[in-house]
Amino acid sequence: MQRTLIILGLVLVAAGLLWPWLTKIGLGRLPGDIHIEGENGGFYFPIVTCLVISIVLSVLLWIFRR
Repeated sequence: MQRTLIILGLVLVAAGLLWPWLTKIGLGRLPGDIHIEGENGGFYFPIVTCLVISIVLSVLLWIFRR
């Protein structure tokens, strides 16, 4: 469990550091992502981006476990 939490933390730090470059390639603003702007604020839920990341990670883990 400790190893999993450490790896998850490192992945989150790496994603945070790479976020400016990831947004330049369009990740986070895909068609289907929910973005609602109101007078007092906004709401953003990147559902399609989450699905794409999940599929890519699932395929990578499937390949590396073989």
